[in-house]
Amino acid sequence: MGQSDQPPPGPDLAQGVALSSVPATGVLAGHVEGEAVLLARLDDGLHAVSGACTHYGGPLGEGLVVGDTVHCPWHHACFSLRTGQALKPPAFAALDTWRVEIEGDKVFVREKQKTVKGTDAPASDTRAHPKAIVIIGGGAAGFSAATHLRDLGFEGTLTMLSADEDPPCDRPNLSKDYLAGSAPPEWIPLKSPKYYAKRRIDLRLRCEVASIDTAAREVLTKDGERIGYDALLIATGAEPVRLPTPGFDRDNVHALRTLADARAIIAAVGSATSVALIGAGFIGMEAAGALRERGLEVHVIAREAVPLERVFGRAFGNGITQLHRDHGVHVHLEATATAFDGKRLTLDTGEQVPADLVIVGVGVKPRTQLAEAAGLQVKDGILVDALLQTSVAGIHAAGDVARYPYKGEQVRIEHWVHAERMGRTAAANMLGAREAFDDVPFFWTHHHGQDFRYTGHAERFDEERVDGEVAQRDCTTRFYREGQLLAAATVGRDLECLQIEQALRPVTTAGDTR
Repeated sequence: MGQSDQPPPGPDLAQGVALSSVPATGVLAGHVEGEAVLLARLDDGLHAVSGACTHYGGPLGEGLVVGDTVHCPWHHACFSLRTGQALKPPAFAALDTWRVEIEGDKVFVREKQKTVKGTDAPASDTRAHPKAIVIIGGGAAGFSAATHLRDLGFEGTLTMLSADEDPPCDRPNLSKDYLAGSAPPEWIPLKSPKYYAKRRIDLRLRCEVASIDTAAREVLTKDGERIGYDALLIATGAEPVRLPTPGFDRDNVHALRTLADARAIIAAVGSATSVALIGAGFIGMEAAGALRERGLEVHVIAREAVPLERVFGRAFGNGITQLHRDHGVHVHLEATATAFDGKRLTLDTGEQVPADLVIVGVGVKPRTQLAEAAGLQVKDGILVDALLQTSVAGIHAAGDVARYPYKGEQVRIEHWVHAERMGRTAAANMLGAREAFDDVPFFWTHHHGQDFRYTGHAERFDEERVDGEVAQRDCTTRFYREGQLLAAATVGRDLECLQIEQALRPVTTAGDTR
């Protein structure tokens, strides 16, 4: 994206503004030397931090201020207005802070101050930390945990075992801009190899774990190496569901989960004119939009009558489906693929769909095999308590593989940001923090230039209340069960989505966290 010649909105804070113009709550958004800056009045004085989120540059001045924190309107990262520290993923880097001076009845924002690395979390007694921590998994939860462990002052051995061939990457982008060709490859890794070396994170790629010896507190790799641990985090995530459909064992049938999967699809579309997506979930529909941007003829085959209805409700499901059709995507509803001959897909409706390649996206299942073999309690995921502890002492689980207590239920949630936040909490608890994980789930999905957001969790709902029009990109649907608000989907209402997320947060963490 090109840089605008226009400064960010608001006053030039370097030139000074009236002290009375800084609100008692919220922030005054302005700029200094062309950079967006937020000026906040807190109980210990005035503070200035950068106004662009360190994740994707979201405009924090349009976000939600809660106490001494600001939440990004795009992807709900959270920062301290006092120190700039990133308090919640998907942001990991701190905001810049700026020196503030008051002269008479005016306030001036001066030069940047040196960024303070680390975290706002209370310091823990490093003498009580485990000596060796092993993380199994190289996805969102594993990366977040490793990063936060070092932020919290963990100085012991930290080993991260990933079966992937690539370092932790920005997985949500794989079915969005990266697949569309508008995000360059260098954007995708979360960090460079130097990062892991500098932070002494022993990241081992293409490392398959064979078993966990809970008695000896060792992880056994398929290469025969034994790696000891004092604390273990299982963050193995989920794997795509495979279909036994005749012809789906061909080389031009793909799944989309890893960076290697995305690269293989991009290589294949270079010589393709048509593609079929099996499944109309978020990955399938996002990939359909991304590949349509490449000029391919795109078909989506969906068993349901309204794609995405189970999560997003009928109004959003119909609205997103129509958006795809408006952009030339062929959506085949209430249909199932019965065979693929390498060039044409046969549907149970009798229809023949041209397809130079097929992408199967019919959901994922948690990778629980290691945990189950090690004797951990498993039920469609690894069962954990509010502290993300498994049934075996010294072992935590986080991310897509973990089933944890949320508002009186045991749930397993497959959201990227949620996995990152779980990894952060698990890291703190492996060092003895005893923090209950009670974050409100959040995710976003991108279709043909439009972002749709969702907060909360409504696996079952009996009422949806729609305010606005999805077609006008100005809508909120709230989901209820027995009159209780559980979740909401929004488009064009980013601040409202943040406000609903805040309203869904528990006032206090209730119950025993054990």
